[in-house]
Amino acid sequence: MTTWLADAIRRIERDFQRSSDTHLIALDLPALPGVQLYLKDESTHPTGSLKHRLARSLFLYGLCNGWIREGTTIVEASSGSTAVSEAYFARLLGLPFIAVMPRGTSAAKVAQIAFYGGQSHFVDDPATVYVEAERLARERGGHYMDQFTYAERATDWRGNNNIAESIFQQMRAEPHPVPRWIVTGAGTGGTSATIGRYIRYQGHATQLCVVDPEHSVFHDYFHAPANPGITGTRGSCIEGIGRPRVEPSFVPGVIDRMIRVPDAASIAAMRVLEQRTGRRWGASTGTDFYGALLLACEMAGRGEQGAIVTLACDPGERYLDTYYSDDWLRAQGHNVAPWLACLEAACASGRWATP
Repeated sequence: MTTWLADAIRRIERDFQRSSDTHLIALDLPALPGVQLYLKDESTHPTGSLKHRLARSLFLYGLCNGWIREGTTIVEASSGSTAVSEAYFARLLGLPFIAVMPRGTSAAKVAQIAFYGGQSHFVDDPATVYVEAERLARERGGHYMDQFTYAERATDWRGNNNIAESIFQQMRAEPHPVPRWIVTGAGTGGTSATIGRYIRYQGHATQLCVVDPEHSVFHDYFHAPANPGITGTRGSCIEGIGRPRVEPSFVPGVIDRMIRVPDAASIAAMRVLEQRTGRRWGASTGTDFYGALLLACEMAGRGEQGAIVTLACDPGERYLDTYYSDDWLRAQGHNVAPWLACLEAACASGRWATP
């Protein structure tokens, strides 16, 4: 092992030791007394999102495979949060970083990438981020991280402080220490693969629900796994989750249920969650909360008791000019009012009625 490689791994490990675990927040929903909802708040990572875990794993994977060396230019295809976290680790190791992303990515994420010394390379067609990232890496003699291929294998799903192990450790003293459901979205599919595999490895009775936004093909593929070549015609409006193609890291076999969530419902759920907690998170967190609340109402309707854990993925401050802007919503044609009424009624009554 070279001196630079050994030092690079130590730097990442020291950064990990300086970071505490993320919080598990209990939501107060009096209309659902038998069902406890929890948010795993991944926005408290140093780079502000769930993708901090993935970026750390991808860098260690690349280093230990000999793909990343001193001076290597790191290139990634990303809609924002993964790129922010990878830019952080690239700066930590003194490496150049380029993020290839759709042109409509939030300005706040682009600014954060620049803050960590990274460059943003924009494409007009979201489906071209892969080939453009490969091209840039090849031209510069760099390394294409390819989160969409390596996310499910770079993380140790058996434990080693992954997100699933953290959830179950934090739930130990709760009234229902083994959750009935864990709810997450899928961007690469790495988080759902890690959680689903860990549940099975540990023998838990927990089921995994993956929520999927409009214009994503994961939901369709889950119900028709014989068609891995299915593609969509446009990218997801919900940054960080949903893909126009089936990504290699998406593992449908570890998922028990998938729910498709309208974009307007994700944005409405994000805003309802702010009313309930006094905190702002992004629209992918709204997608997660939508699925968790729907499952909670179903459980209550059957007289079941138990816990549901979902993820708060990144902070809402990144989306003040998009999801939190009424002008932006009107320009995009999103009518959130019916979904606000639906979700507020579900929180108040414990009953679900789709508008």
